[in-house]
Amino acid sequence: MRRLWGIFAQATTIAVGVLLAARLLAPQWFAGPAPAPRPAASAPRGAAAFTQAPRSYAQAAASAMPAVVSVTSERMPRRRAPLPGDQGSERPGTLRPSLGLGSGVLVAPAGYVLTNDHVIEGAEQIEVRLADGRQARAKVVGRDPDTDLAVLHIDLPRLPTLEFADERKARVGDVVLAVGYPFGVGQTVTQGIISALGRSRLGINTFENFIQTDAAINPGNSGGALVDSQGRLLGINTAIYSSSGGSLGIGFAVPASTAREVLRQLIAHGRVRRGWIGVEVRDLDPAQARRLGLRAARNTHDGYGVMVAEVLAGGPAQQAGLRRGDVLLRLDGRAVDNADQLLDRVAALTPGKPAGLEVLRAGKRRSLRVNVGLRPLPPPADDDESDDEDAPASEPGPAALAPWGQPSRPAPPNPPLS
Repeated sequence: MRRLWGIFAQATTIAVGVLLAARLLAPQWFAGPAPAPRPAASAPRGAAAFTQAPRSYAQAAASAMPAVVSVTSERMPRRRAPLPGDQGSERPGTLRPSLGLGSGVLVAPAGYVLTNDHVIEGAEQIEVRLADGRQARAKVVGRDPDTDLAVLHIDLPRLPTLEFADERKARVGDVVLAVGYPFGVGQTVTQGIISALGRSRLGINTFENFIQTDAAINPGNSGGALVDSQGRLLGINTAIYSSSGGSLGIGFAVPASTAREVLRQLIAHGRVRRGWIGVEVRDLDPAQARRLGLRAARNTHDGYGVMVAEVLAGGPAQQAGLRRGDVLLRLDGRAVDNADQLLDRVAALTPGKPAGLEVLRAGKRRSLRVNVGLRPLPPPADDDESDDEDAPASEPGPAALAPWGQPSRPAPPNPPLS
């Protein structure tokens, strides 16, 4: 028994020695399976989106450029009355036409062109030149000074057109291209992003819902296209903020939805039919609202309402019983928060149909019924253009004078009648 135990002990000692020697001389024999490689950390969503951005927008530009046209308007200045002793002003042939340079967008194969109203305002002759070199005399289909849009028609075959985008899907930061004919140098494409959406209260147009962009827009770009990265029409470039006449990175475009509705109505009616009730209103500040007991209404999302400052004699509102000093709280069951909102909502009403009003008068709420009228056309702008025979030809474009608006057309009255 002792002998067997001795043999076992010797064998065990020899085996342990062999194992120790093998582990020292060939450790790889004892290594386990290699661990599975760890998956690479996924890139942040923003970084992934950035790396997937295209390096060129040539395809979008190529889609838009054929449908963006140059618009040249010719206008004869009015002859002024001669001053005493001024014989030269009556010489025949001394008055020269002024030329206005702008842009436009072909939006229908039938030859309809969207542009800015200030580009063709007062024009006696309008020429449209396509990117392919063709040109044609244009006819004015209709104008809408309230949005600074106009529609022209040209008669040419095989016209390229630009597809409308849904600007409701646009986001601040999206890449956009501005296509137009700045300063008469030829068709030009600039690139930027959407800086803001829904810009209003700028005093440029009566109805404002601008797309703001930093894409370079200069005089001559007015009426041109603001397109998305797919080459679809997001808006009509209309104005810039500038103290020098050049781009400072703050430009404004009328959104595609507004342009499409104006296009439809101008083709159908020759004008845009908007609702109107004949009142001038003022916003209520919180202190006024509290004095009128409207704080609770604000807390229940009914809005402060707006103060009726003027009621047009003989207008729909007066006939409905609305009075100066009333606070208009609701229109057709929807709360009214401010004067701009009321203006837009009244304009969206169908002329000839009734609408409900809820007003606060002498601390009591009253319900009125108004028959919506047709909004009158704005009066023509005064012709302040110089009749000097040595005056240079003008180039109407986006706003070039501080603070806002086109130099060729005065800002709308503030506030306009709803």
